Amino acid sequence: MSGIAGQGRTGNGIVHIAVLVIVILWVMPTFGLLVSSLRDKDLLAVSGWWTALTTTERNEVGRANPPADQVEEAPVYVISGNLFEADGGAEVTRFGISIQDPEAFDAGTTADLKDGGTVTINPDGSYRLTSPEPFEGSRGQRLFYTAAFPPEFTLQNYEEVLSSEGIGQSFINSLTVAVPATIIPILIAAFAAYALAWMKFPGRALLLSVVVGLLVVPLQMSLIPLLKLYNDVGEIFGVPAKTYVGIWLAHTGFGMPLAIYLLRNYIRGLPGEIMESARIDGASDFDIFMRIVLPLSMPALAAFAIFQFLWVWNDLLVAMVFLSNSSDQLVLTGRLRELLGSRGGNWEILTASAFVSILVPVAVFFSLQRFLVRGLLAGSVKG
Repeated sequence: MSGIAGQGRTGNGIVHIAVLVIVILWVMPTFGLLVSSLRDKDLLAVSGWWTALTTTERNEVGRANPPADQVEEAPVYVISGNLFEADGGAEVTRFGISIQDPEAFDAGTTADLKDGGTVTINPDGSYRLTSPEPFEGSRGQRLFYTAAFPPEFTLQNYEEVLSSEGIGQSFINSLTVAVPATIIPILIAAFAAYALAWMKFPGRALLLSVVVGLLVVPLQMSLIPLLKLYNDVGEIFGVPAKTYVGIWLAHTGFGMPLAIYLLRNYIRGLPGEIMESARIDGASDFDIFMRIVLPLSMPALAAFAIFQFLWVWNDLLVAMVFLSNSSDQLVLTGRLRELLGSRGGNWEILTASAFVSILVPVAVFFSLQRFLVRGLLAGSVKG
């Protein structure tokens, strides 16, 4: 018995380690996205997010102040300044006067220039160039240096994203699409699931088979026929083509098979004695559904609500087909696509935008996640 108990503890330990590894693998990309969104665009362009948490050394190229800023300190002319725009804790370790040898001198030492002048770069980034003759030209001399940069974060990316034109409206548009497209299929599927679970009528098994078969129908295959059908019906009743009603109905149709299947399994697992007792007391099927089944089915309803909301919120394809690209209908995923198209090199803006877009799904998931496992496992034993 002790051997079996030891094997059980070992097995549990392996399971816990495996779960921990899976959690880390899932959380790491999101954490990396968050760190990237808080980094300066210059740092993001030259190093990965994993380097942002520690002090890193980088080779940089700076430029001294122009000759117009020189000061005569007999018998030499002097140009001075600082390589760092602000005191962010960076420290110069080495510097050079040519790109072939950018680490030729230690910080704080003085290097001789070819024209008889000198250059000194101190650890704090301050520099001093001297020349026996006046400096000429319109641009300052290039300075090559290696510096150690501490972790640096900024909220500027989020300020730019949240203040950019159209983001706020797109956020509202996504909520306008996602909330009704989550509630409508739940309301319809709950009635259908109860009927398939506890009401006896001809063709019930066939109808359930059709629902299960619809689970494997690809969205891409049915999207255009559904749009054509909607437009044809809209012409008959005078309904405009590009409206929120169309995308609500589309998401309802695509979400119904999973909703009915999930809720039917859960409702079928409820104790039948409760239904029979209610019928003996004179309750109708509608009363049983509203007063007994619906309150007891909250875990399954919440589980489907998570899946449906995440799917609708992150959707781009259906929104592109059923909605226009105007600012009053463009959803958040569409706005991010436009940012990617017009500002493909500004990764700091894209990372901040992407993290803003996942805040609502994450909030929905964590608020309802306690129902998720209960809803998914419902009906796994009883059929």
